[in-house]
Amino acid sequence: MNSTTTTTKTTPTKTAAERTGAHTDEAASLIGGARSRIDALDDRIIGLVQERMAVSAVIQEARITSGGRRVNLSREMDVLGHYSDALGKPGTALAMTLLELCRGRV
Repeated sequence: MNSTTTTTKTTPTKTAAERTGAHTDEAASLIGGARSRIDALDDRIIGLVQERMAVSAVIQEARITSGGRRVNLSREMDVLGHYSDALGKPGTALAMTLLELCRGRV
């Protein structure tokens, strides 16, 4: 009869300070709460991007069905300008990413 021994390795639980990089419990608590809020905001942003992609697909389908082109460069320039005005140079990069996500889904 063979006897097998199983050893379970446990990962030591990190303290709040170790998880957040904070040096006090108060700061760690604040950071933990703020990170939870950021995670919730990220979920909402992802949902909004997915909604934008769906609406863009409807627009592209209508444009193509009517004999137009899939992409309207003039409209894309408006979107780039809007994001750039609101967020500066990083806004332009964000808008480019959004436009890329929303192209060609038809």
